[in-house]
Amino acid sequence: PAIFCLLPSSSFSRVLPFPSQVVYNRVGKCGSRTVVLLLRILSEKHGFNLVTSDIHNKTRLTKNEQMELIKNISTAEQPYLFTRHVHFLNFSRFGGDQPVYINIIRDPVNRFLSNYFFRRFGDWRGEQNHMIRTPNMRQEERYLDINVCILENYPECSNPRLFYIIPYFCGQHPRCREPGEWALERAKLNVNENFLLVGILEELEDVLLLLERFLPHYFKDVLSIYKNPEHRKLGNLTVTVKKTVPSPEAIQVLYQRMRYEYEFYYYVKEQFHLLKRKFGLKSHIRKPSPRPEFFIPSPLETEEPINDEEEDDEKWLEDIYKR
Repeated sequence: PAIFCLLPSSSFSRVLPFPSQVVYNRVGKCGSRTVVLLLRILSEKHGFNLVTSDIHNKTRLTKNEQMELIKNISTAEQPYLFTRHVHFLNFSRFGGDQPVYINIIRDPVNRFLSNYFFRRFGDWRGEQNHMIRTPNMRQEERYLDINVCILENYPECSNPRLFYIIPYFCGQHPRCREPGEWALERAKLNVNENFLLVGILEELEDVLLLLERFLPHYFKDVLSIYKNPEHRKLGNLTVTVKKTVPSPEAIQVLYQRMRYEYEFYYYVKEQFHLLKRKFGLKSHIRKPSPRPEFFIPSPLETEEPINDEEEDDEKWLEDIYKR
């Protein structure tokens, strides 16, 4: 049966269909554990089926594995929200209904650094957390200086390991793992055609506001839960420990190696800011982060709301849901 929701409008309320199949193919070290904590609370509060996976280290799947996972997801009780670290899956390729996708990304260098130190030293949930996570890591590797790793071109600090975010949006094709224009353009296309929202972690509260607006049956009240002091305490347990900042020289090397990741990040950020403007949210950024010095164009300014008379908010959402 179709499921409907009411979205308030400036002059009236209309009944709109809402997606009953949502996939959050969470990108590692982009705030996803915080969001999953929220989803556990929200699923009990709103009665949707939260389907999580215990597999955290298998993002690329064979054709048979893709078919099996899509079948398992598609037969879950609706409305469901499925979440797993997995590169984009094309449901329609295997005859399934394409779900609505959501995701969050962050500044690529910050994401890489968070992952580098998390693998070594874990987070505040326990002193031995990292030993459980990477038990076979040798001591000299665990305490490898980040600058040495970058400047001496260790595999962990060079491509293709640094080409991490784009494959989550490009998909399962082998070329999605190769740093280059092909994977970048395919990732952008999927963001436009298959993702209801890709937010940026640096503006998480605005991401949550838009999720609440677009998917109220899943995310209603998410911001008030997130701001609750008790929840904040839980969130602080997932902060990576012992992080250090690389030298400016090392960071510049990372920028160069991750230029496709940055082009994608700034593309997503522009789309996100356009969406915020469309729905009247202003960007409240305390201090702009330093920009890498290469070819990526400046992001769009987004301080003034758009006057978009041709397409009202509900029409836009309805078109998204029909994709």
